[in-house]
Amino acid sequence: MLLSLDIERVEPLADGAEFGATGAYERVIGRARGEVDPAHPGNAGIALIDKAPLNARGRVEYETDVFILRPRDPARGNGRILYEVNNRGRKMLFGNIADGPQGINDPKTLADVGNGFPMRQGYTIVWSGWDPDAPRANMGLGLTAPVATDGGQPIVREIREEFCSGTRGGALEVFKLSYEANTLEQTRARLTLRERADDEPRELPLNQWSFADARTVRLREGNKPRPGWLYEIHYEAKNPKVQALGFAATRDLVSYLRHDPAALAATGGKVSHALAIGFSQAGRYLRHHLSDGFNRDEQGRRVFDGIYSHIAGIGRIFFNTPFAQPARTGTQHEDHDFPENWFPFSTASVTDPLTGQSGSLLRGDGSDPMLIETNTSTEYWQKGASLLHTDPLGSRDLALPGTCRVYMIAGTQHGGRAGATTDPGPNVNPRNPHSPMPAVRALLVALDAWVVSGTAPPPSRVPTLADGTLVAPDSTGFPAVPGAAVVTRTNRVAPPGDWVHPVPAEKAYRTLVCKVDGDGNEVAGIRLPDIAVPLATYTGWNEYKPPYPAGEIADRDGSCLPFATDKAARDAAGDPRPSVAERYRSGADYVAKVEAVVKQLVADRLLLAEDAARFIERARNEPRVAP
Repeated sequence: MLLSLDIERVEPLADGAEFGATGAYERVIGRARGEVDPAHPGNAGIALIDKAPLNARGRVEYETDVFILRPRDPARGNGRILYEVNNRGRKMLFGNIADGPQGINDPKTLADVGNGFPMRQGYTIVWSGWDPDAPRANMGLGLTAPVATDGGQPIVREIREEFCSGTRGGALEVFKLSYEANTLEQTRARLTLRERADDEPRELPLNQWSFADARTVRLREGNKPRPGWLYEIHYEAKNPKVQALGFAATRDLVSYLRHDPAALAATGGKVSHALAIGFSQAGRYLRHHLSDGFNRDEQGRRVFDGIYSHIAGIGRIFFNTPFAQPARTGTQHEDHDFPENWFPFSTASVTDPLTGQSGSLLRGDGSDPMLIETNTSTEYWQKGASLLHTDPLGSRDLALPGTCRVYMIAGTQHGGRAGATTDPGPNVNPRNPHSPMPAVRALLVALDAWVVSGTAPPPSRVPTLADGTLVAPDSTGFPAVPGAAVVTRTNRVAPPGDWVHPVPAEKAYRTLVCKVDGDGNEVAGIRLPDIAVPLATYTGWNEYKPPYPAGEIADRDGSCLPFATDKAARDAAGDPRPSVAERYRSGADYVAKVEAVVKQLVADRLLLAEDAARFIERARNEPRVAP
């Protein structure tokens, strides 16, 4: 339970700027302190809780950072919490759903909050820390959790970590360990190198690397890690934290804000409902929060009435286990064999033929929320998203519970957002700039209406076996686009094993992807104008190029393959896809086709009127279509 929420400061957001009917907002910054009873059934499943230090009341304590944006006049807000789960300490909400800038952890100005969409809806927006190792610099959100001990003595265990330079961020200069090394004796550790996950690791001689300190490993003689190659270290780690207190901290804070009269000092007004949203790792966190029973507070009340998980695939997080590493996420090329994908995947109740287990992601104990899950094309290729709506062997479609919806946003990539670049980076093909966020905005509004008034959202939209749109990755029908790298396999998803000394699983789940049309664009899911009235082929996959390991599926990037401008250019290139000029007689013809698509999407409640207007305006100014 939460013991206190200490507010450090309250200040205007964006100098008191008005956000539609809601008006001005305030920033509320503070720190919450709580404790959990390790004997309570809701806490008993927290890893290492039995080895955590106890206070005088026999409880385990934690502290968490809290950041709230609230309407200055509560009567003008909607009375509902929108809790965004942070991603590695970062606030992602405005850079995604509000088409704002990336990397703004301390939103202060109008520019920081993009189009202000969540504020214009009237939400009280809440963030808090859940990961003890998340960076706290620049208002990053973290959790202070105790270190577990074994009878007062340090817990020491051999663990494995993997490092890959340049694929998920900048080039690595050193390898930062997740845990403190128990010893700096190199002979007690082992560093290996391989190009691909299926290659045999090659152990690096001791004279080629060293411990810089107990949390840092570096290559010697000025050598830098090879781009995209996999470095793996086994070492003796010590002092694991009781990390999964982060689940309890989220649960306790939101329950406090909803039910404790003292919370009015933070929210400014009473809270009627609470919704949660998470992007990528944060979406996986929410799936884990739900499946592990943390959507019920210690008094038995539901925490979140509605949950929106975006681009999580079938994943959870490597979190509720000793020496966990929650920042990891497995793709075809890297972070293999770390726990992330385990049965059950779907909200439908099924039996897993590989493990013999039966079950659902849902609890069925009254704590389950209304749940919307959206994924881009990438999650079907990299994150097993088809298993959300098929049985584990991909042999039949599943009927999901009436409280759940699943959508694929066709032709989009993981992390897609407004203003994304087509620069190929380490990839063969240009990156995919197609943003899924117009659909995400519409579906958040639909989730809110579902929770508050019982208005059901649109039916799920995904490729299915029944209509022939869900197929094997080598059977999509992708056209022979000149010069393009084409992916024909998916990331292998198998039951998790020993993550410290992994052995390849003999059997895997069958993951499927969406069939494409003659242009290479997906035929199912939510088809926004960029797919329904296309000027290019948009995919959820790409491939690395040298000096990265050639042929490996790019981490989470898609591809954009533009159409030729006219028939002559198309014939010269040998491109089987009709050119732009062959598709659209004029700019007016192109605009009319876009108008027809957005009109239907708005009618289907898959697009908001404001986004429909933006699509039409963009079509009227499209330079690639002849006047």
